[in-house]
This record gives sequence, structure tokens and C-alpha cells, in this order.
Amino acid sequence: MLASHSTTIWYALRATGIVALVLLTGTVVLGILTAGRVRSRSWPAFAQADLHKRVSLLAMAFLALHVLTAVVDTYVHVGWASVLVPFVSPYRPLWTGLGTVGVDLLAAVAISSALRQRMSARTWRAIHWLAYGSWPVAMAHSLGMGTDASRLWMDALAAACTLAVGGALAWRVHDHREASERAARSGAITRAVPVHRADRSAARLSTGDSTPRPGSTRPVSPAPTGAGAPVEHRTASATRLLEKDRP
Repeated sequence: MLASHSTTIWYALRATGIVALVLLTGTVVLGILTAGRVRSRSWPAFAQADLHKRVSLLAMAFLALHVLTAVVDTYVHVGWASVLVPFVSPYRPLWTGLGTVGVDLLAAVAISSALRQRMSARTWRAIHWLAYGSWPVAMAHSLGMGTDASRLWMDALAAACTLAVGGALAWRVHDHREASERAARSGAITRAVPVHRADRSAARLSTGDSTPRPGSTRPVSPAPTGAGAPVEHRTASATRLLEKDRP
């Protein structure tokens, strides 16, 4: 009975670890696509964000089951301290420690997501980047620690996860580069647009330059008279009127 129970836990440990790795891969890929603002009519932004959240929660749930089965397994002794403190497990300390590092990183991301309303967006985003660092650590833990690492199907699964994350990263870098080039071209076009004639006229009027350009037929408006005219114009007009009335 005890042997059967230990075998069940052993298989549950392996299964939950593999499922957690696949779900973590999906979380990373969806996170990259969400950061790149991938949009389509059949896949709007809110649906993508909701799927990313649900896959992340599933990954955390299977990770918790994986850790629990690793601790209660009687075949090897891992201990609760090894769950939080890396590289202290007596059983394969390197590969077990890498798994602990992945757990700590994801725990930090989960706690920051729960406290997102109480921290700045910059701090939350910086902590959230740890999720991307947890994926290669989890992959190394799976290949170095798992008993199925030598199986062909496990190698194929690891290769598929690596290609998915690598493809998403390559697309993100390419999209960011294209966006930067478009922004640079848009800035160059904006700087190369000539100033319109109306804008030049408005600029001359704002600076008080009313001198017509050579060859221009624009009539020169007469100097204003009356109360609104400058003092020198009013004085000259009054002088001319007095000279006209002189006998």
C-alpha cells in the first residue's frame, strides 16, 4: 500500500512538473505578444489579456502541486526549506536549486500582481520581468532533474517550448525594430516639410516685416490715420492739413 502511494506521488510529481513547464511557456509567449500589442478582430486586446491571466493562474496552480508532491514524496528528501532557499537540498542540489530559483521568481511576480494597485507601474513592470527569467531556469531544472529528460518525447516537448519562446522573442525584436524605423522615417518627413507661403506671411506679420517681396504686386495699404494711428502719422497728417488751409 505504501509503495503504491509512493508511486502515485512520483507520477504526480512528474506530470505536474511537465504541465507547469508547458503552461509557463504559454504564459511567457502570451506575455511577449501582449507587450507587443498584437491585435486582431478575432482576438481583441481584452481577450488576450484575460487568456494570459488565466494561463498564468493555471501555471501557478500546477507549480504549487509540483512543489507539494516533491516535498511529500518519500523516495527522495527535499524538505520545505529547499522550496524557498536555493541549493540547500541534499538531493541534486544544483538542479533542485534551479527549480527553487524559478519558484521564487514566480512567487515574486504573483505577489506583485496581487499588490499591483499599491505600487507604481514602473515597479510592477520591473518585477514582472522576472517571469521571463524564470522560464529558462525552469527549463534547465526540467532537463537536469526530471527522470523523463532522456525520453524522446520529452526532448521534443522541450524543443517545441524553446521554439515557441524563441519565435515570440524574435518577432518582438523585429517588430520593435520596424516601429523604431517607422518613427525615424516619420520624424525625417516631418522635418523635411517646407514652410507654406501663408505660414511665411504670418511669420513676417508677427515680426512686423511688411516689406513686399521683389516682383510682388501686393498693394501697400495706406498709413492709418485717426485716433488709432501712431503719433508720427497723426502729426504728419495734421501738418499737411494746416499747410493746405494756409492762404
